[in-house]
Amino acid sequence: MRLTGHKIAVLMESDFYEPEILYYQHRFPEEGAEVHFLTRLWGQDSMTFTGHEHRMPFEVSRSFEDIDEFALKEFSAVIVPSGMVSDRLRYTEDPDRLPPASTFLRRAFNDPAIVKGIICHGMWLAAPVPSLVRGRRAVVHNNLLGDLRNMGGEYVDQDVVVHDDLVTARTGAHCHLFARTIIDLLANRERPVRGAAVRSAR
Repeated sequence: MRLTGHKIAVLMESDFYEPEILYYQHRFPEEGAEVHFLTRLWGQDSMTFTGHEHRMPFEVSRSFEDIDEFALKEFSAVIVPSGMVSDRLRYTEDPDRLPPASTFLRRAFNDPAIVKGIICHGMWLAAPVPSLVRGRRAVVHNNLLGDLRNMGGEYVDQDVVVHDDLVTARTGAHCHLFARTIIDLLANRERPVRGAAVRSAR
């Protein structure tokens, strides 16, 4: 299996696109990767979200707010899915502070060893931190063309676009092409050694 030893994070909230999330749930483990669905738990042990099309329930029990720098380095990729997930996650109680999910995304962008995957409307989560995509080639849903350009991104009219450690895709319907691209990128990298970051800190 090509991704044995890799961990992939997928951010979650309600109004997700069910076929996409179900695809990730099975496709990445098929290649040997662990998939971890992360959200903001608001102090709860778990939360159940509902899909956009069929109201499918999906329970998440891990918060990205609990992931420190060492735990973050264990992930080979962080994915922001399509649907309204990013719009819900970019809520902030304090207008003077970044949304916690955007802060987490910024932390992932600070580490070039982590592949960042953003698909369809997922680019909304980067909007509070436009420097993340400024000068980068990317594709988004047609509804977000103005958003991407206002953030300083360079729109490319392709279904999937790779710019260094950033992979973007046009819509949730392209999740199979998106996932395959991420799998190929990770498969060509050295397999991570679990716990290496923790050991090096001692």
